[in-house]
This record gives sequence, structure tokens and C-alpha cells, in this order.
Amino acid sequence: MRLTRRKFVLSALSAGALSALPALFSGCSVSSKAGTAIPAGTSGRQFGSSADIVFPQGFFWGAATASYQIEGSWNEDGKGESIWDRFAHTPGKIKNGDTGDVACDSYHRWREDIALMRAMNLNSYRFSISWPRIQPSGSGGVNPKGIDYYNRLVDGLLEAHIRPFVTLYHWDLPQALEDAGGWPNRDTAARFADYAQLVAQALGDRVSDWMLFNEPDAFLDLGYLEGTHAPGRKSLLDFLRATHIVNLAQGEGFRALKAARPKARVGGAFSMSSCEPAGHSEEDKLAAERAHAITNIWFLEPALRGRYPEALTFLPETAMGVKSGDMEKTRAPLDFIGINLYYRTIASAPAAMERAVHAQEWLFPVKMDPGHEGPMTDIGWEVWPKSLYDMVMRITRDYNRPVIEITESGCAYNDGPDRSGVIHDTRRVSYHHDYLAALAQAMAEGADVRGYHAWSLMDNFEWADGFSQRFGLAYVDYKTQKRIIKDSGRWYAGVAAESRVGPG
Repeated sequence: MRLTRRKFVLSALSAGALSALPALFSGCSVSSKAGTAIPAGTSGRQFGSSADIVFPQGFFWGAATASYQIEGSWNEDGKGESIWDRFAHTPGKIKNGDTGDVACDSYHRWREDIALMRAMNLNSYRFSISWPRIQPSGSGGVNPKGIDYYNRLVDGLLEAHIRPFVTLYHWDLPQALEDAGGWPNRDTAARFADYAQLVAQALGDRVSDWMLFNEPDAFLDLGYLEGTHAPGRKSLLDFLRATHIVNLAQGEGFRALKAARPKARVGGAFSMSSCEPAGHSEEDKLAAERAHAITNIWFLEPALRGRYPEALTFLPETAMGVKSGDMEKTRAPLDFIGINLYYRTIASAPAAMERAVHAQEWLFPVKMDPGHEGPMTDIGWEVWPKSLYDMVMRITRDYNRPVIEITESGCAYNDGPDRSGVIHDTRRVSYHHDYLAALAQAMAEGADVRGYHAWSLMDNFEWADGFSQRFGLAYVDYKTQKRIIKDSGRWYAGVAAESRVGPG
């Protein structure tokens, strides 16, 4: 899950980050075609129905989590240190000084987690593998106790008739690899491919569906450019190099996993947001198309077309470290596209003052802001169901009707138990109802969507916000680790049982 509006084009340049790199950026040009996005202001809730919405038989009803956010046991049974262990242990990095040392204690309580899933009638569970739990140093020797943990989890899910839907990388890079250069280091792509093959060999006899990365744009922006997430770097050059290396790792990891398990279905979970022009001008329309390229397909175009998005022709390939033959290596004919979507983005052309301050206008092509017309969640994100409809339809049109799974969608509301211990989170029920209605409309218009995964199964460690934001269908009392299914979880259980969403 991302905790950013991704204004990295603005933040990097406003900080003067390019001033030290003039030679690397010479010779770049801007070229793009404006899209047909609908201007901001179109209603965010127009998918209500007086009748039930029926989803197809075999649709996956799931929930999602991530290893660092729920497992805990950060140094138990041979696990190595991750960049998030190091970052969270650094004073001042996480709200309230929280860490994921214990989190939801799922390393020990995975059976309770599966019981929650069964109570919610889920038939799919999206979780991630902790790379340093498998390879403590990020390469070489394997930690057998780490493999044993995931073997038990996968077997438990299958016994409960729940699909294990596995993400290989959800942000917890082994600290040893960060010490060796991290994602800006070209060798990290090879290490990731080795890791992908190792995990596929260990679990692939029972796991069929895999995601290589979760939200690469988010962990690179926040971790290497803004510095608000692990590993806490603030370097435009590191960010640019890392984006290319992760694209290489995506291609190499895809081939490694397929070599180990040829019948595996392999995709990725990409953070997306419908990008709407702020107004009707051609400049704003062009800005929306650039925002779409930055926000949604920076890591999709290399995989599916072996190139960076056409709207990002201003990208400085020299600074990114692109070598001859690299773009062919980034190719990965993904079996499905995972969409993580929470909100929309409003795009506009830079103002005159911004253009005056930054002479390299070609490297300052878009201003991105959040929407504010819809209801706001407790974390400050706009609820806008139409964003999901728009994004699914855009991907369907642009990529020849691919298989899509909604790999994350959810909302932060900090409702707690009442005197009787019940959590009445009606706003979360409304959120999922309306986003599912929007998704159903896209499916009715031809989108091939196979599943929906609510973020999250339960409240958990929300990165730099620590435990201050609650996204779960189940409430977690972090003092006792007791899980309580919220009203939203009970509602979702009814939806999953019948594959049907009632009138809103």
C-alpha cells in the first residue's frame, strides 16, 4: 500500500536536485500525445444500483497483507535484517516510534489469520514473502526455518480452500543488499532473479499465482527520492537508476520464475490512480497523459512493450544507466496485471512561476494533486469509486483486454470497539460497496477482472504512519494481538459467500 501522492517530479526539481547533473540530462526532449481523460469534477459515485450486482462464478474474493506489516519476529529463527528493520529502529523515522518488530505477530498467529479468512469466506489471500527471512543476506545460503514458515502458511491456506496469492517483494529488501548499493546497484536485479527462482522451487508445487513486485514506483519514490520510507535516501540520481534496475529485475525475475515453474501465472501489483486533467485546456490534457505515464505505467510499459512510456521521452537514459540491450531484458509478458487503487490524481500544467524558476521546462512537465471533491478518509485520501472504473477501462483498452486482478483497494478509518466490543465501520462498508459497483460496471463493459483483494485483512503497521492508521476488515488490539472482525468484515463475508453485492 502506498502512502504518497507521488509528486516526485515536483519535489525533486523544486529542491534543485538536477543542478548537479546537467551533462547527464543533455539532449533529452519531450514528446507526447494528449489523452481523452475526463476533466476533474465528474461525479465519483455514479455506480449505485437498486438491484443486486452479481459477480461471475469463480471470482476471487480476497484480502491482502505484506510481510513486514504483519509478521513481526524481525530477528527470529535466522531471519536477516531488512531495510525496514533498520529504518524503523532509527529514531524519528516512524510516527510514535512504532516498529514492525512484533506488528500483528502473524509469524506465530498465522492459524488465527486463516481462521479470520475462513470467517470472511475468502477464497484468496494475497501475502508477501520476506526476502531476508528466506535469504538473510540477500544471496547465497537459504534459511530453512524461513522456508518452513511459508510452507506451513501455504499448506494451511490450501487446507482452508484459500488460494495463496504470493508477492515476492513488498518492500523489505535485505539490509545486506542495501549496504552493497541497494536498488540503484545493477547486481540487485540478478540477486532478485535468484531469489525468485529459489522461492518458486520451494513453493511452486502448491502456489500457482505470483506477483514479482508490489508498487515499484512507490517504494522507489518514497525510499530513494523523498526519503520518508526505507532506506531513507534522498537522491534523484539514485532514484533514476533504481527505477531502471527494478524494471530489469522485473524482467529477469519473470524469466527465472518461469524457468523454475513454467506453468506458473506471473504478474505484478502496480499502484495506479486515474489521472484527470484539472481543466479543459490542451496543456492540462497533456499533463494528465504525462501523469498517467508516471503514475501508472512506468513499470508496465517496459514489461509488456520493452520501452519506457511514450509520454516520458524526457527521461534521461544516461542518468538512469540504460545500456544497449537493456530494454529487451525488461520485457516480461505478464500473465495478469494487478491494480492497487485507492484514489484519483488531478493533473495540470506547471504554472508560469514554476516554469520561470525551473528553466529545464522539459523536465518539469506536470503538476499532480489529490482530489478533494469526494469524502475523505482518516488518512486524508479522497474516496472516488469512478477512479477504479476509469483505470480498469484504460488498462483494458490500452493492453488488449488483459487479465486483471484488483490486488489492493481500501480505506483508513480508525473506528474502534464500542462497549460491547463491536466495531461499526459503516464508512468502510460504503467504500468497498461503491468501489465494487464501479468494478462491476467495468466488467460489464468488457474488462476481464478475476478478483478483488481488500486492503487489508486486518489492521497492521502502516509504514511511516506506524500503527496510527487502520485499514483492516478485522480490528487488531496491538497490546493483546486479539483480532475482532469489524462490521465491514462481516459484510464482506456475505458478499464473498454469494459473490453478490447488494444495493447501495
